[in-house]
Amino acid sequence: LMVWLRRCTHYLFIVVVAVNSTLLTINAGDYIFYTDWAWTSYTVFSISQTLMLIVGATYYLTFTGVPGTATYYALIMTPHTWVAKAAWFSLGYPYDFIVTPIWLPSAMLLDLVYWATKKNKHSLILFGGVLVGMSLPLFNMVNLITVADPLETAFKYPRPTLPPYMTPIEPQVGKFYNSPVALGAGAGAVLACTFAALGCKLNTWTYRWMA
Repeated sequence: LMVWLRRCTHYLFIVVVAVNSTLLTINAGDYIFYTDWAWTSYTVFSISQTLMLIVGATYYLTFTGVPGTATYYALIMTPHTWVAKAAWFSLGYPYDFIVTPIWLPSAMLLDLVYWATKKNKHSLILFGGVLVGMSLPLFNMVNLITVADPLETAFKYPRPTLPPYMTPIEPQVGKFYNSPVALGAGAGAVLACTFAALGCKLNTWTYRWMA
């Protein structure tokens, strides 16, 4: 009975994290909508993807104890998001946001750290968190390269004009601190460690609740 309960709790966590990761990533390419706020949105969405990937992947990885399951988790996330995006596509929204499996390379780095450090959880949290946090905004840039032309999308899917107090000031381009990749990678590297620790803790709690 306890084994059955433990397995059910495990699968419940996987479903909850997978569903939430899909919800958070469903609009993670929608910075193309916000032509005025594109880089800000890009940074925020990059961080949200980073955190949802690493908490689920770390949980899955530490639960099984098998290097490779983080990549397997990213493989689960990818079709989930494709299905969710297809639902939006049927409502008339553009589909070419997250068609690239950008979570896979970051998840592979997480697996590599777990394997290279001989399944050391603390190394996984620190090194894995930093690598995933810093790498995903880079891979997310693939979306910017592969999406449709922003002007064409803006004309096809018009949105209301922003009120004056929401109208952004044109940023200084070319400066490091204005780089969405650098900002997303910096914030992601810090926050991903916290969420990797959460993924490990969820695993511990699963066993404690079912003990």
